[in-house]
Formats: sequence, structure tokens, C-alpha cells
Amino acid sequence: MIDPRAIVSPRAQLAPDVEVGPFSVIGPDVVIGPGTWVGPHAVINGPTTLGRDCKVFQFALVGAAPQDKKYRGEPTRLEVGDRNVFREFCTINRGTAGGHGVTRIGDDNLFMAYSHVAHDCVVGSRCVMSNCTALAGHVEIGDWVILSGYAAVHQFCKVGAHAFLANNAAVTRDVPPYLLVAGSPAEPKGINSEGLKRRGFDPGQIAHIKNAYRVLYRSGLKLAEATAELAELAKSQEEIAPLVEFLGTVTRSIVR
Repeated sequence: MIDPRAIVSPRAQLAPDVEVGPFSVIGPDVVIGPGTWVGPHAVINGPTTLGRDCKVFQFALVGAAPQDKKYRGEPTRLEVGDRNVFREFCTINRGTAGGHGVTRIGDDNLFMAYSHVAHDCVVGSRCVMSNCTALAGHVEIGDWVILSGYAAVHQFCKVGAHAFLANNAAVTRDVPPYLLVAGSPAEPKGINSEGLKRRGFDPGQIAHIKNAYRVLYRSGLKLAEATAELAELAKSQEEIAPLVEFLGTVTRSIVR
């Protein structure tokens, strides 16, 4: 049902069962999948694609033009997967021609009030961005990442899967998978043990990951040396493989 007080562009494509509340604005080149609910006073600009069963709460702004001084109105886009929730006043920007040309968001993410995802970001699935968190441009976030309130990630940084950013963490370097980081600038404080337990990692796997943390941060090895040692461990401990893969992509150095 589309409330008669909403404004929906004739160039938007909405599945038949999409709900749009009063005073919301759906712009041209927006595609919204089945079961999605858009509350009152929300704005969705295109080109933007939302998957099925998403929820866009009041005063959220999804698919806004990038906040980049080089942007000249090029046709960039936002791609959003299924079952994402965008709470009040969160802002999700489209890509830029100088980046990927697209901002991508996976499935089952929660974007709490006042969270911000900048241009050309890539957000995985099952992440939580708490109130007033922010991703600068070109940031990449893996699956199952949690950003606590007011945490922020510097442009071009990567955050690996299952990482936990404590409140007010200021991330200026890449965060490997499984880590818990805190502080400004953010520093490693251990692994996200509680999160791993909740996601079904068994005690043996968590012990392996703790040992990998010691190799990376407590052994005195250089990053290349630690990565090589972890690669050997990954041959028999599959949970270490994502860490090794991530370290092979690092271009900004990792949190220390």
C-alpha cells in the first residue's frame, strides 16, 4: 500500500506489496523488492536498488548523492540486499565515478539511528552499525562486524569479518578479522571471543584464533613473517584462513 500523501516517481519500480508511509519520497530509478516497508517521511533517491523485506524508518535518507566535492552528478548507484533495517536519520550515499561507481550493502544488516555509510563503501552481511557510527568513503566491512556507538572508520580502511569496534573507536588502519579494537586511534585489545561464541565457533576454534592473535601481535615477528606462520597454521586450522587472506590484501598496515 502506498499512502496517497507519499510522492513516488513514475520511474520508480516497486513490488506490488511494498508499503510506503505518508510524506515519504521515492525518486526516479529506485527499485524496491517484495515485502519492503518504507515508513513516513523517509527519502529514497536513485539509482538505488533495495532487496526484499527491508525496513526504512522515518527520516532515513537512502541513496543520497555522495558527499564528495569531485562529484558532478554522474549516474552512480546504491545496491542493497535483503532484510536490511535503516533506522531514523541514517544516511546511505551512492558511489562516485572516481571509486567503484557503486556503494554495496549485503543482507540482514542493522543501521541504527544517525549511522552513516559514505560513497563507494562495501558492507557485508549481518553487520550492526550502532547509533552515530560512520564509514568514510571507500571503506570495506566484512560480515558479522559490529560498530559500537560513535565508532568511525577512516576512508579506504578495511575491517575484517567478526571484528568488534568499541564505542568511540577511531579506526585509521585496517582491522583484521576476529579482532576487538578500542581507542582513538583504535588499538587491538584481543579477539571478539563473545561474538564468536554467539556465532557457533567452538572452544577449539576460538583457541586457534587466540593463538593466531598472539602470533600476529605478541610474537615480535614482522607482519610478513607472522603472515607466513599463520599460513602454515591455516593448512590444518580452517578458521585461520580468512585471517591469512585478509592480511594478504592489506595496503594501509593493520591496527597496532
